[in-house]
Amino acid sequence: MFRGVFEHQVDGKGRTSLPARLREVLVGHYDERLILTTALDGCLHAYPVREWEQLEQALAKRSAMEPGVKTLMRLYVAPAQEVALDKLGRVLVPPSLRAHAGLERDVVWAGMVKVLELWSRTGWAKAQEEARAEVDSAQLMRVLTELRQG
Repeated sequence: MFRGVFEHQVDGKGRTSLPARLREVLVGHYDERLILTTALDGCLHAYPVREWEQLEQALAKRSAMEPGVKTLMRLYVAPAQEVALDKLGRVLVPPSLRAHAGLERDVVWAGMVKVLELWSRTGWAKAQEEARAEVDSAQLMRVLTELRQG
């Protein structure tokens, strides 16, 4: 499982290092490839290829005429690109995806169990601020209780 928050940088060629702890999980449980795509909240999602393929298979079972499915495919599946770690553990983030997430120099990798998020540092700070402002502690406690009992 991916967990943790790590600050890194994007170099002039658009590469950023995948943090060592996250890289260990990726290579240890999957392989050295990720699928990067545009998240709906201003960051990028990075899936191990196997996890992405499961998502695609689930989507393939749905009708493209179903409300939301075509939109999800256009906004989430169509922009997806496969990237591989280089020998130094870096990934090349394509320009269109860097533009979507506003990735210029300082970035944040966030482990989100089976997917990674890649944010600009300012985008991550804003998302954290918004989450804290919207937090419903009763709702969070309910979910945590259900997870512990499940």
